[in-house]
Amino acid sequence: MTATAPETGPAGPGSQPPGRRERKKQRTREALVDAAFTLFAEKGFDATTVEEIADAVDVSSRTFFRYFASKEDVALTFQEEQTRAVMEALAERPPDEPIMTALRRTVVEIARACEAGELGFEPGRFECMLTMMSDSPSLMAGSLEHAQRKQALLVEIVGRRMGLDPDEDLRPHVVAAATTCAFQAAVDVAGRLGGRFSTLSETVDQAFAILENGLNEPSRPAA
Repeated sequence: MTATAPETGPAGPGSQPPGRRERKKQRTREALVDAAFTLFAEKGFDATTVEEIADAVDVSSRTFFRYFASKEDVALTFQEEQTRAVMEALAERPPDEPIMTALRRTVVEIARACEAGELGFEPGRFECMLTMMSDSPSLMAGSLEHAQRKQALLVEIVGRRMGLDPDEDLRPHVVAAATTCAFQAAVDVAGRLGGRFSTLSETVDQAFAILENGLNEPSRPAA
């Protein structure tokens, strides 16, 4: 999946298509992301340098930094697209669906789409992203920071679905935080539980099932 352009407002009836300069900038940005993921797959995230990414596209490091603040920023373009897809899919869920059920089905749907190469996602890049998350503490930290920046938007969407005002009710904040933690936990343990889960989407499904069914189960008899 190619990089997504910076978010802009929806095109209005009289809006003009992007000009030649903007199209060229978008092609350069996409080329940098493509080159970065090729190098990440070959060398690993930590061993890849900004200079190597820029050289692969025949641009200067200075040009690279016009588009991205760091190589972590490049790597997280995939997570940005995942997050956007989740937000859009959640908005389309039936309004009477319980919130944790809606979140579980939404996140699992997008995870499966990433794995299957559907909805425009590229499976190879998805696998590369999961590997990098496991191998690079700095990238995992960047991923957590990215999720935190998106938290306010998720709180807003959850509050709207629950019919609650996040400024007056804690529940949308708790649900949004639990959602983020469940997904990060699934990413962290996927492939490390002795083959119990074969795919990330299956791990995500089980993580959200725990939230949906309640954290007090299974209970243990008192000693």
